[in-house]
Formats: sequence, C-alpha cells, structure tokens
Amino acid sequence: MNYQNRLADNDLLQEEIRAHRPLDTYEVKQLKEYYRIGLTWSSNALEGNSLTESETKVVLEDGITIGGKPMKDHFEAIGHSEAFDLLYKLADSQDITEDDILGLHRLFYYRIESETAGKYRERNVIITGTDFTPPTPAAVPLAMQEFLGNLPSLRQLNPVEYAAMLHLNLVTIHPFIDGNGRTARLLMNLVLLQAGYPITIIPPIIRGDYISALRDSNKGDNKPFIAFISCCVWESQKDYIRLLESLDRK
Repeated sequence: MNYQNRLADNDLLQEEIRAHRPLDTYEVKQLKEYYRIGLTWSSNALEGNSLTESETKVVLEDGITIGGKPMKDHFEAIGHSEAFDLLYKLADSQDITEDDILGLHRLFYYRIESETAGKYRERNVIITGTDFTPPTPAAVPLAMQEFLGNLPSLRQLNPVEYAAMLHLNLVTIHPFIDGNGRTARLLMNLVLLQAGYPITIIPPIIRGDYISALRDSNKGDNKPFIAFISCCVWESQKDYIRLLESLDRK
C-alpha cells in the first residue's frame, strides 16, 4: 500500500492543535494516561506481545496479571510504561543524548534481561523478514556516535521527517540485543513531543506496511518510510484534536 506524504497536512493540523493550548493540569494528565496505554499496547503488539489494549490497561492501572498470558508480556507492558514516564521528562529538553537512549532501553528491558538492559549488544543479530544485515557489535558504538553527531543537521528538517529519520537510523544500527523497535518508537515520540506534537501511535493492524517501508529504506529509499510516519502522525493528530474537543465540551 502506498502512503501519501502528509508533512504539509501535519503542519496544518499542528496549527489547529496550538489553538487549543495551553492545556490545564487536568487535561495534561488525562491525555498522558490515555497515551500511556495506547503507546504501550501498540508498540508491544507490533513486536508480538499478546496483551490486548484492555489487558494492558488492567496490568498498568490495577497491577493485575492476566491469566494465561506470559509474564514476559506483563514485564514488557510495565517496563514500557516506566520508559514512557522518562519520555515525558526528557521532552522538557531539546537535546537527545546517548544516556537518554540507553535510559529508555534500560527502563523498558531490565525486568526481561537485566544484564543487557541499557547496553549495546555484544552479539550479531539477524533481522527476520529482511536480508538487511546490521553492523557488527564492534561497530555499534562508533555507529551510535555518528548517529548522535548527525542530530544537529537532522534537527533542521520538518519535525515529523526528523522523527522518522531518527527512528529509521536507530533501527538500522540495531544497537540492542532486543527492544530496538520499541526504543526507536520512543525516540521518535521524544522528538515529536519536543516539537509540541502529540504522541504518535503505529497501529498493529498496519504492521505489514510498516515493515515494508522499513525494508525499502534498507534498500536506500527513505521516502516511503517518511510518508508512512507522516500518515501515522496525521491520524494521531486527528485523534488528539478529537480528545481535546471532548475535554472542552460544556
């Protein structure tokens, strides 16, 4: 499926979102908790987590385990929720550091495998569904330094394109033994929050299109992935406006 580049539409909707601001403390809290559940569920589901959105809400809000579901799925939900809190703290800055990226991965992953949480991988990895080969473990630290060094120039791009490129560049390096996609989606949303955009969710139902766009980028064409992310941002912006209008009802 071809996705239309929505960067211009993103700009227009962002103007509409700005017209609703500033938000009061209650509205900010309501929106944050809405996206905590939505982003945690969707990002984990993209990687095969079996918890439904409703089950994710029960695990995070009530602390109840879901019968018949693996403990790893529960740990992924709780860990992602903790990384989500860090995401909001980091959004107050305009910078992104190596410690920020490692910290997001560490919080998400430490219940699953504490020895590798927040640390670059020491083994080669195979990415299923593609013939792309990521860098060797020895090459990862340098690749990450180059990644960080490129941030100032990428920051000159449209915020949505910048967010897409950071996501793409991180998963291309694949610096962690596991959790690369989730860390990349958190990083993408960090960039969007820093620029005043709402949280963007990639629905699990379009996982195939997401993987296809990433595969095209691995072959040297970034345009499909940027267009795909711009469409996801566009849909998320429309949902955010719906939520704002719901909160503003008299």
